[in-house]
Amino acid sequence: MTTTVKAHKPSFKVQRFLSNNGALVGLVVLCVVLFIATPDFLTGQNILNIGIQVSTVAVLAFGMTFVIVAGGIDLSVGSVAALSSMAGGFLFTSSGVPGWLALVGGLLIGLIAGAVNGLASAYGKLPSFIATLAMLSVARGLTLVISGGRPIATSPEVSFLGSNIGAIPVPIMVLVVAAGIAWFILNRTVLGRSMFAVGGNSEAARLSGLPVKRIVVTVFALSGLFAALAGLLLAGRLDSAQPQAAVGYELDAIAAVVIGGASLSGGVGRISGTFVGALVLVVIRNGLNLLNVTSFWQQVVIGLVIALAVGFDVLRRKSRRS
Repeated sequence: MTTTVKAHKPSFKVQRFLSNNGALVGLVVLCVVLFIATPDFLTGQNILNIGIQVSTVAVLAFGMTFVIVAGGIDLSVGSVAALSSMAGGFLFTSSGVPGWLALVGGLLIGLIAGAVNGLASAYGKLPSFIATLAMLSVARGLTLVISGGRPIATSPEVSFLGSNIGAIPVPIMVLVVAAGIAWFILNRTVLGRSMFAVGGNSEAARLSGLPVKRIVVTVFALSGLFAALAGLLLAGRLDSAQPQAAVGYELDAIAAVVIGGASLSGGVGRISGTFVGALVLVVIRNGLNLLNVTSFWQQVVIGLVIALAVGFDVLRRKSRRS
């Protein structure tokens, strides 16, 4: 009897490791395949390019992680990112606001937009899908109204976010800081623990005395804040605020969180997993570009990866119940 248990123990450990770190294993395999397929993949310049590209997606996805862990969804992050960068550009170019204050203003716009989503969901009783879908349209419309459909110049402070310090791109530095802050919030604060409780069972969380509505508003406000930071990073890279910036980025953010092991039913998620999920998406796109695969087929591949990640999440939840 004892021998049988020992024989199955290593396989159980392997199964558990793959269940918890499937995205990381997939990323390693993907990198090995691309290294074999194209010699340009593991060059220093390409690695930096991947780091710069992943910075926007990952920062956006960190905020999305909070929302999904708490049992919600935020479809507005791409539009909020565009609105925040456009508002920052408008404050600087048209209102004469100092560059650093315009940057702070852009972040505040994202925070407010996220809080509105939270208020509509928590107090307005709207499903988060509907509340954030409405904000997606409102934020994108306001972006076009402010800009008149034209790009707006950014302040030097925002442009700095797209520059380098020595050989290291600033977006990568911002990514590291944002990841550290997001990890701390989720794993080392009462708010982070409350997110897991609300996402796991909101009614049980309410009965245990947690202020569920306030937590939901805070979670969406954080999502808006991280979306604003991602939008400013993108504006810094483009050296301008674009009215059509970050279109479709909400899908990338959701995909990164799910690929990273979070459950769309709430209560499960990790910042490290989200970062790996964002890397998977960016590495796939980068590798397909190096292999001269058209953007149309890239969309097909990304869609299949998302479907596989969600399917894996469903199977994982079923196995845990059984």
